[in-house]
Amino acid sequence: MAKVILKGIKKIYPLSGDEAKKKKKKGEEEPQEGKANLTVTEQGVIAVHDFNLEIEDKEFIVLVGPSGCGKSTTLRMVAGLEEISEGDLIIGDRRVNDVAPKDRDIAMVFQNYALYPHMTVYQNMAFALKLRGVDKKEIDTKVKEAAEILGITQYLGRKPKALSGGQRQRVAIGRAIVREPQVFLMDEPLSNLDAKLRNQMRAEIIKLRKRINTTFIYVTHDQTEAMTLGDRIVIMKDGFIQQIGTPQEVFNHPHNLFVAGFIGTPQMNFFDAELKIKNGKYVVDLAGMEVELSQEKQNALTRNQVKAQPITLGVRPEHITLSENGLKAKVEVSEMMGSAVHLHATMTGGKDVVIVVQTMDMSGREIGSFNMGDTIGFTFNGNVAHLFGLETGENLEA
Repeated sequence: MAKVILKGIKKIYPLSGDEAKKKKKKGEEEPQEGKANLTVTEQGVIAVHDFNLEIEDKEFIVLVGPSGCGKSTTLRMVAGLEEISEGDLIIGDRRVNDVAPKDRDIAMVFQNYALYPHMTVYQNMAFALKLRGVDKKEIDTKVKEAAEILGITQYLGRKPKALSGGQRQRVAIGRAIVREPQVFLMDEPLSNLDAKLRNQMRAEIIKLRKRINTTFIYVTHDQTEAMTLGDRIVIMKDGFIQQIGTPQEVFNHPHNLFVAGFIGTPQMNFFDAELKIKNGKYVVDLAGMEVELSQEKQNALTRNQVKAQPITLGVRPEHITLSENGLKAKVEVSEMMGSAVHLHATMTGGKDVVIVVQTMDMSGREIGSFNMGDTIGFTFNGNVAHLFGLETGENLEA
């Protein structure tokens, strides 16, 4: 098992000859220009910027973000499938920038399974060990142990085409397990599965992690996977790290608007509001409704010497409560989700708001239904308000 350190990692894709000539003709000396969510410089297109992360031995780290944010590129640099342009990658106690992938003692599970179609499940799982010249008896023991862990013993004699997507993914994971790598890399391994299978496989990966006890680096664009699997989450956007923290930390204390909007389903509501100071206390004013902030937030804002100012206010849909005396909104869509109803409503002035309402109260009594056109009132408490600078988008409490 091993600790993994990524220090100042950068990935630059050189410009093609034609692109480089165009930039030279224009005489562009400016250091950077934005293009398709990436940064273009004289050196080339920067896909990953100054990536710094220390992953502890046996830690489960999840890289998460939208498509094109650089998470898979980062994983491929760890695997040795992409060259590192700048920075240092350390696995265990050695720098591996120039070490061949096969010598890094890592195993990778891909999105598309990458199984050999002409081999049986057993042969697929045994193949890497066979190439290493491992003894047949040891190979047999390791393959059967991995198959038992993953519940695929009965499929060892079958070929991949005779398996379901979930079974193929278990085989791909089993093939990685038998190698007993220092670091286990997984690149969106569940994205080709349906919703029910994804849920099942998430649970299987959690169980697997406890049994094989190795270091995991897992890439996904699905924030539910990130929240349920990771010890810590690395949230990325446009090649930059936005925040690193436990699932609870990034949910409760997002560093900026992007993280706040990306983590959480349904997405956090954002409002134009005013941060005021009244009688020595911070108060949020939303459309004339004033809410005093919690003591924890008072302390954080005081510590940061935050002044009264216009802000972007964030409140999660599940933290909004219905109140006859609250702000008024008209229900546009009511989505029944079983244990809760998601209300999509429009406030006076046209601002949309999403509210999650439980279908039963604390006593077990059913709450009435909501229809299109109904007028509702809503409010929120001062402990669930997230305050972001209007210009910077940064959390004012951070």
